[in-house]
Amino acid sequence: MKLLLRGWWWMVDYLYAGWWQLRSIFRRRCPDSYAVGEPSLPAIVLLPGVYETWIFLEPAAQRLNALGYRVFSVPGLGINGRAIPESAEILARTLADLASVQGVSRCILLAHSKGGLIGKHAMLDAALTHPDDAGPTVAALARPMEILGMVAIGTPFSGSLYARYMISRTLRHFSPDDTVLLSLQAATDVNAHVVSIYSEFDPHIPGGSALPGAVNVEVPVSGHFRTLSDKTVLTAVEQAVVKLGKQP
Repeated sequence: MKLLLRGWWWMVDYLYAGWWQLRSIFRRRCPDSYAVGEPSLPAIVLLPGVYETWIFLEPAAQRLNALGYRVFSVPGLGINGRAIPESAEILARTLADLASVQGVSRCILLAHSKGGLIGKHAMLDAALTHPDDAGPTVAALARPMEILGMVAIGTPFSGSLYARYMISRTLRHFSPDDTVLLSLQAATDVNAHVVSIYSEFDPHIPGGSALPGAVNVEVPVSGHFRTLSDKTVLTAVEQAVVKLGKQP
């Protein structure tokens, strides 16, 4: 019975992903209205998963924008098929543009799956240490932009065993023994600035998405894609964003 139920979640998850992929064809750009919000709140920067666009994170984006948060995508990622280091550089350039053009001084990264690996890579690239050695703080490569932290949904921080058997080289980058992935695991300085939210059963990440040193939140839902519009997950995202935004 449990095997049949998990098979059902696999099917439902792929149907959900297919629907949002179809929607992404007709909605390439993040709405300009999302960039309107309360300047005193940190901006939200969307980092979708592999072969995804910003639209997969729209349920959370809508909810956060309604609360006053300005929301921005990273158009340069395209369908997010590039290597993680290259994608992190694209993110850094986007943050620099947001700082100079939009006047955004603080942001929180909101990521799904691969987006969380890109976000952590960018945070590590930009990590600075206080002169008094009080611990790491996170700032963007363009000094005016400060990354307060990241909320990651279903991110394979330790990789996925299934990735070893993928034909696509892009998907094989999520193998547990991938060099970039291992380097990200070894670097733990920014983990305390991450909230990792994940389902109790993720058909794509059998080992789960817990990240040592981070705030780990397991929610009682199943799936990898469909969780992005689940009310329990969205509530967890909102709570995490609010908490990260209150950091000094």
